[in-house]
Amino acid sequence: MMLITGPLWSGKRDFACRLLGCTREELAGRAVWDVQALAAGCGTDAELEALAGRLAGYEAVILTEEGGGVVPADPAVRAAREAAGRLACLLAARADCVVRVFCGLPLVLKGECNL
Repeated sequence: MMLITGPLWSGKRDFACRLLGCTREELAGRAVWDVQALAAGCGTDAELEALAGRLAGYEAVILTEEGGGVVPADPAVRAAREAAGRLACLLAARADCVVRVFCGLPLVLKGECNL
Protein backbone atom coordinates (compact mmCIF):
# COMPACT_ATOMS: atom_id res chain seq x y z
CA MET A 1 0.00 0.00 0.00
CA MET A 2 1.12 3.54 -0.74
CA LEU A 3 0.21 6.42 1.56
CA ILE A 4 -0.14 9.78 -0.17
CA THR A 5 -0.42 12.76 2.15
CA GLY A 6 -0.38 16.53 1.85
CA PRO A 7 -2.45 19.65 2.42
CA LEU A 8 -5.92 20.22 1.04
CA TRP A 9 -6.00 20.78 -2.74
CA SER A 10 -2.32 19.95 -3.18
CA GLY A 11 -2.74 17.54 -6.11
CA LYS A 12 -2.79 14.24 -4.21
CA ARG A 13 -5.51 12.56 -6.30
CA ASP A 14 -4.04 13.71 -9.60
CA PHE A 15 -0.67 12.37 -8.47
CA ALA A 16 -2.26 9.04 -7.51
CA CYS A 17 -3.88 8.80 -10.95
CA ARG A 18 -0.56 9.45 -12.70
CA LEU A 19 1.26 6.94 -10.52
CA LEU A 20 -1.37 4.22 -10.82
CA GLY A 21 -2.02 4.95 -14.50
CA CYS A 22 -5.75 5.45 -14.11
CA THR A 23 -8.46 8.06 -14.53
CA ARG A 24 -10.23 9.82 -11.66
CA GLU A 25 -13.19 7.51 -12.20
CA GLU A 26 -10.99 4.40 -12.03
CA LEU A 27 -9.18 5.70 -8.96
CA ALA A 28 -12.25 5.04 -6.80
CA GLY A 29 -11.77 1.30 -7.27
CA ARG A 30 -8.08 1.34 -6.43
CA ALA A 31 -7.68 3.98 -3.73
CA VAL A 32 -9.49 5.61 -0.85
CA TRP A 33 -9.22 9.26 0.16
CA ASP A 34 -10.32 11.68 2.86
CA VAL A 35 -9.63 8.93 5.39
CA GLN A 36 -9.00 11.50 8.11
CA ALA A 37 -12.80 11.84 8.35
CA LEU A 38 -13.04 8.11 9.10
CA ALA A 39 -10.58 8.48 11.97
CA ALA A 40 -12.88 10.96 13.70
CA GLY A 41 -15.37 8.14 14.31
CA CYS A 42 -12.82 5.99 16.13
CA GLY A 43 -13.03 6.29 19.89
CA THR A 44 -10.24 3.91 20.87
CA ASP A 45 -6.75 2.94 19.72
CA ALA A 46 -8.10 -0.50 18.84
CA GLU A 47 -10.67 1.07 16.50
CA LEU A 48 -7.92 3.14 14.83
CA GLU A 49 -5.77 0.00 14.44
CA ALA A 50 -8.69 -1.86 12.85
CA LEU A 51 -9.37 1.05 10.49
CA ALA A 52 -5.71 1.21 9.47
CA GLY A 53 -5.77 -2.54 8.80
CA ARG A 54 -8.81 -2.22 6.53
CA LEU A 55 -7.37 0.76 4.65
CA ALA A 56 -4.05 -1.04 4.10
CA GLY A 57 -5.89 -3.31 1.66
CA TYR A 58 -6.10 -0.51 -0.94
CA GLU A 59 -3.36 0.20 -3.48
CA ALA A 60 -3.24 3.81 -2.32
CA VAL A 61 -4.56 5.68 0.68
CA ILE A 62 -4.85 9.46 0.37
CA LEU A 63 -4.88 11.45 3.60
CA THR A 64 -5.23 15.21 3.89
CA GLU A 65 -2.96 16.72 6.52
CA GLU A 66 -4.81 18.53 9.28
CA GLY A 67 -3.85 20.55 12.28
CA GLY A 68 -1.11 22.78 10.96
CA GLY A 69 -2.88 25.91 12.15
CA VAL A 70 -4.68 27.19 15.20
CA VAL A 71 -5.69 24.60 17.80
CA PRO A 72 -9.50 24.40 17.78
CA ALA A 73 -11.37 25.44 20.91
CA ASP A 74 -13.90 22.63 20.42
CA PRO A 75 -12.74 19.44 22.21
CA ALA A 76 -14.42 17.20 19.62
CA VAL A 77 -12.57 18.88 16.75
CA ARG A 78 -9.28 18.58 18.65
CA ALA A 79 -9.96 14.87 19.25
CA ALA A 80 -10.77 14.34 15.56
CA ARG A 81 -7.47 15.97 14.55
CA GLU A 82 -5.56 13.84 17.02
CA ALA A 83 -7.25 10.70 15.68
CA ALA A 84 -6.34 11.71 12.11
CA GLY A 85 -2.72 12.17 13.13
CA ARG A 86 -2.62 8.80 14.87
CA LEU A 87 -4.18 7.15 11.82
CA ALA A 88 -1.54 8.77 9.61
CA CYS A 89 1.19 7.25 11.79
CA LEU A 90 -0.42 3.80 11.69
CA LEU A 91 -0.80 3.94 7.91
CA ALA A 92 2.75 5.18 7.38
CA ALA A 93 4.06 2.26 9.43
CA ARG A 94 2.12 -0.20 7.22
CA ALA A 95 2.88 1.49 3.90
CA ASP A 96 5.53 0.30 1.47
CA CYS A 97 5.86 3.87 0.23
CA VAL A 98 4.86 7.23 1.72
CA VAL A 99 4.70 10.31 -0.51
CA ARG A 100 3.91 13.89 0.50
CA VAL A 101 2.46 16.00 -2.31
CA PHE A 102 2.75 19.77 -2.03
CA CYS A 103 1.88 22.14 -4.90
CA GLY A 104 1.55 19.08 -7.12
CA LEU A 105 5.14 18.03 -6.41
CA PRO A 106 5.78 14.62 -4.83
CA LEU A 107 8.38 14.06 -2.12
CA VAL A 108 9.08 10.44 -1.17
CA LEU A 109 9.27 10.10 2.62
CA LYS A 110 9.53 6.32 2.86
CA GLY A 111 10.35 3.46 0.51
CA GLU A 112 10.75 3.57 -3.23
CA CYS A 113 7.99 4.74 -5.52
CA ASN A 114 8.28 4.67 -9.27
CA LEU A 115 7.50 8.34 -9.79
